[in-house]
Amino acid sequence: MPALSGVLNKTGVKMFKILKKEKLSNLVWRFRIDAPRIAGKRKAGQFIMLRPTDESERIPLTIANADALQGWIEIVFQVAGETTTVLAELEEGESILDLAGPLGKPTHIEKYGKCLCIGGGVGVAPLYPIICALKEAGNEVVSIIGARSRDLVILENDVKAHSDRVYITTDDGTLGRKGFVSDVFKDLTGNGEKFDMAIVIGPVIMMKVTTSLTVAAGIKTYASLNPIMIDGTGMCGGCRVTVGGETKFACVDGPEFDASVLDWNELVMRLGSYRTFENQARDKHVCRMKGTQV
Repeated sequence: MPALSGVLNKTGVKMFKILKKEKLSNLVWRFRIDAPRIAGKRKAGQFIMLRPTDESERIPLTIANADALQGWIEIVFQVAGETTTVLAELEEGESILDLAGPLGKPTHIEKYGKCLCIGGGVGVAPLYPIICALKEAGNEVVSIIGARSRDLVILENDVKAHSDRVYITTDDGTLGRKGFVSDVFKDLTGNGEKFDMAIVIGPVIMMKVTTSLTVAAGIKTYASLNPIMIDGTGMCGGCRVTVGGETKFACVDGPEFDASVLDWNELVMRLGSYRTFENQARDKHVCRMKGTQV
């Protein structure tokens, strides 16, 4: 069962205090939140369902880091729709209304040998705890992280601290290799490197392209998905994906799946169908805050 922890407000509702707020890049924030019961149970790859206020929708966010002894977890999120906009407006010392977790299946961690960890954009955040767990299990960890430009690269030092090697790419060449994470993979395998497993997390198009290359190279590859979720417990069916011809729910069967049998085209189509509504909800919220007509 997911843990519900936090302090009580005056009406007896549990709240989760924001201990630290940090801007990682344009529109990307890291929050450290007081949640001791979740911190004590979470494992790499798991997530929480969060609702900033009683007027907000619930959204899934990966647990990017945690400290069981000090009782905190960290989330990293990019402002995209209304809920993440509201969340970003909260300050240190304020509280989040709802937080439930840990949810989802943890990443299967074992001593594989040589592991390839590839993250794009804000996908580096859920990749980070997996990098840590793989390294702790005795694996050699080679990480590739990418973003559109230098100012959008996140958690560079964190990833370096737990990887044997780190390669950085930017679309515009302002940091690291100019190009995409897939280009670095081609370079490595072109030089004869072999990997025993790979995990890829990031924008769905990036995952589709990159995993097609790793799978073609014979590497057992996993992708961590973040589709639309309503409750995170398998009840709503909003996060359904097709894996090996069968319907799975990312919240309870995932969020990680064998990339070689994922229906990537269906996933791309379903995620894109919500984008207009997300943008409209965000714009309406911004207009309300400014007191302008919507």
